[in-house]
Amino acid sequence: MNTTLPVLTDISSPALTTTLQAKINNKTKPLGSLGRIEDLALKIGQILDTTDPVLTEPQMVVFAADHGLVARGVSAFPKEVSWQMVENFLAGGAAVSVFSKQNGIALNVVDCGVDHDFLAGLPSGAQRPGLMVRKVAGAEGGTADASVQPAMTIAQCKQALQNGMDIVKSLPGNAVLLGEMGIGNTSAASLLLARLTGLDIDVCTGAGTGLDAPAVQRKAAVLREVLTRHAGVTEPLEVLAAIGGLEIATMVGAVMQAAHERRVVVVDGFIATSSILVAHALQPLVLQRCVFAHRSGERGHEFMLQHLGVQALLNLGLRLGEGSGGALAWPLLQSACTMLREMASFASAGVAEQENKPTANV
Repeated sequence: MNTTLPVLTDISSPALTTTLQAKINNKTKPLGSLGRIEDLALKIGQILDTTDPVLTEPQMVVFAADHGLVARGVSAFPKEVSWQMVENFLAGGAAVSVFSKQNGIALNVVDCGVDHDFLAGLPSGAQRPGLMVRKVAGAEGGTADASVQPAMTIAQCKQALQNGMDIVKSLPGNAVLLGEMGIGNTSAASLLLARLTGLDIDVCTGAGTGLDAPAVQRKAAVLREVLTRHAGVTEPLEVLAAIGGLEIATMVGAVMQAAHERRVVVVDGFIATSSILVAHALQPLVLQRCVFAHRSGERGHEFMLQHLGVQALLNLGLRLGEGSGGALAWPLLQSACTMLREMASFASAGVAEQENKPTANV
């Protein structure tokens, strides 16, 4: 199919940035004393193109799919856990479910290619609340084993991208939080990191769902085989098709559409950031719209963040995925907006300003 990703424009506005910074600096506080909350407020104001940002109807989207590479023993869990966890999401029992509910975030689960029929036994055309089935033709049960052949065909990869774009178009609100589920997807993310940054696969490979040190070494050896098999593949979309995952590809499409619509994109951990890695390779301006929720305990995530030149809000040793880190960070985004809208200025509060006030944050 002929999928065309939206072209992102530069949303930076020196005039708006100056106005936002002046508004932040004139709140009733010492200059820069709210630290990175001030940076976050500035970022959200820039994305939403306003000095009074309001985050509306936030949407957590958990992209789920299976991976053929799991047959090579790269995960501590069997692939059946993918569909079982999707059921857990839908039942409200997962970490991302309870954190999203706590913070008023709508939870959407997308079957991008899980090896399971979530609509079995239902009447034709019936749907399940909170679930979107967006499987790709020929890859309904997940990707192929990337150590044997490309994980996806180019056509399948493009269909996943289109699915992601269409999902965002269908959702309300001005913020999208990225989540994922797929046994084996830390392997796909490690492969993308290695190929798109040039880092050695040993550096990029971590414990995933809980592998011990010898198992991590075996995992890295399998991933090295995959990279060797696809040694000539370097163009971002071809890389995504050859060694990525259906949930990651669908997420890339969603990210590009959300960025095009100037929604705030809240990025979770290692797997979610791998989708940003691909999107950035396609259109670097995507980073203008992204807020990185946390630095994962998965070893490769630090290198992803460094490559992108970004800093995450939290560092709590999280490595669950699902979007859990994004949901946990969400109150910080709300606080940043509330500070901009509601905190008094020196003038409005009748508070004397600092003498010899610097012109920049200190």
